[in-house]
Amino acid sequence: MKTKRQLQKENTKRKIMEAAFEVYAENGFTASTSLIAKKANVSHGTIFAHFASVDELLICLIEDFGDTLAVETSNMVRDNRDLNGFLSTYLDILSNHENFYIRLISDKSILPKEVRLIFANIQSNIAFHFSETLEKNRNHVKKVPTHMMFNTWIGMVHYYLLHKELFSPNEPLLNRYRSELISTFLELIRT
Repeated sequence: MKTKRQLQKENTKRKIMEAAFEVYAENGFTASTSLIAKKANVSHGTIFAHFASVDELLICLIEDFGDTLAVETSNMVRDNRDLNGFLSTYLDILSNHENFYIRLISDKSILPKEVRLIFANIQSNIAFHFSETLEKNRNHVKKVPTHMMFNTWIGMVHYYLLHKELFSPNEPLLNRYRSELISTFLELIRT
């Protein structure tokens, strides 16, 4: 059983991570830790009592984000056997984290190497589940290598997200373009 102090420490760490998620989603990954501290309503030093460095905070944050996506993606595959359902649910998952995900894909090159590797693992997990779903529907799609289909799908989604200010500056992009993205992709790959 955890002590009151241990529970308080875990709660503070969770508050910092939630604040970091929001700050980075709004301001990008170059945002200061003082903004995170202010958002979490803790002293600046408290961040470094829980994380040895900004890199450690980023690693924990992206690992946590990846774990969330992995659970949601596993549930998605279990619940959706068809490709349309997979793509729709995948966009649901991303739309729940749209601003953060946009920052992650746009700022990826400035993030520490370990964080970029975690992001690659996140993408690999999604690719694996995409592949599983595609195999269940293989007789209805063109004979194109699975990795090319996945890269085409991710490329479309990332292109729209990275250009949100052009396509949907005042509302969530994925909700607005969901059906168009899915129907276009399915049209491209179906036999």
